Amino acid sequence: MVALGFLSAIAVGTALLLLPVSTTGQRASFVEALFTATSAACVTGLVVVDTETFWSPFGQGVILVLIQIGGFGVMTVASLLGLLLSRRLGLRTRMVAAESTHTVGLRDVKKVMLGALRFTVVAELVLAVVLTVRLMIGYGETFRHAAWSGIFHSLSAFNNAGFSIYGDSLMRFVSDPWICLPICAAVIVGGLGFPVLLELWRLSRTRRGDAARTALRDPSRWSIHTRLTLGTTAILLTVGTVFFLVVEWANPQTFGPLSVPGKMLAAFTQSVMPRTAGFNSIDTSELNHGTWFFTDMLMFVGGGSAGTACGVKVGTFAVLAFIIWSELRGDPDVTAFDRRIARATQRQALTVALVGVAAVVVTTLTITVSVPAAVLPLDRVLFEVVSAFTTTGLSTGITADLDG
Repeated sequence: MVALGFLSAIAVGTALLLLPVSTTGQRASFVEALFTATSAACVTGLVVVDTETFWSPFGQGVILVLIQIGGFGVMTVASLLGLLLSRRLGLRTRMVAAESTHTVGLRDVKKVMLGALRFTVVAELVLAVVLTVRLMIGYGETFRHAAWSGIFHSLSAFNNAGFSIYGDSLMRFVSDPWICLPICAAVIVGGLGFPVLLELWRLSRTRRGDAARTALRDPSRWSIHTRLTLGTTAILLTVGTVFFLVVEWANPQTFGPLSVPGKMLAAFTQSVMPRTAGFNSIDTSELNHGTWFFTDMLMFVGGGSAGTACGVKVGTFAVLAFIIWSELRGDPDVTAFDRRIARATQRQALTVALVGVAAVVVTTLTITVSVPAAVLPLDRVLFEVVSAFTTTGLSTGITADLDG
């Protein structure tokens, strides 16, 4: 049902993007419309045409709706509509929604969906206001254009889509913390996953005053899923920022011309975006080859479960790390934070990781065999494939050159 829901959204989006009103000039071809609709519904962000100049405001609106549906989940949206119409959820709808939102108990589905909806609306609205004000004050844009840009990039960022109505993504804002940091915050929060956000919210509500703050600051009171997600995310963001700073510091095509604060901001932004967000504040095609490969790894890991980010998930990555550590130590059980990780969870993590590797290898092999290496080098193809598989949207610029 989830797969059919996404296919239906993609089909409707493709049909709408094929309409003459969706483009500014000549009508989109079927491949262009299908690719764009799929990329939007799957919150990927890879494009074969320039979103700013090729698509009309109507076409951009279609893309935005597909991003919101894809980010929140087709089945979750359908369940919410059913809830609003009937004021209750049937068992079948609850089970589908539980699968979509990774909710443990069926009784919690209604609360989780409504909580996720409220949080999504508030987060996207706050970011849209911040971006709109900054674009008007700092860049002299009209209210109409600034508001549309703020809304578009707010939804695209929170849903980790990476679509931008600017041809250079965020490159024109590379040194502007009022643009980059709010977008990074939305990407991180959206990528943590609703279960983590819901748990933190519940902790803040269970106790009052200082006791509530203590509960939030005490990791021992968090579930193992929350600790793994937050801990691994923090580590990857820190390591990524340091790596980008060190490797790209003197690159004249990327960090070289920037000031020290600008380099630090750009490094942090580039570390956040492989969470499967897809925005870029520097020219990805000019990165060092080693940076491409490191970004491949960050994209493959992705974000948190039941969030808007994709990849194999930071939880899977953390479980695999604990499995390796336990094997090296010869421990009979795999434990994390003094808790044993179930064998079913271990098998699931291994399966997800290996299936992901297989998908990337097969697709990369298919493209490299069909296209000469002189035209598309292996490192660029691998980057594009990992970006597509993890629905990240970062590109070295070869997507539009691929044969349909």
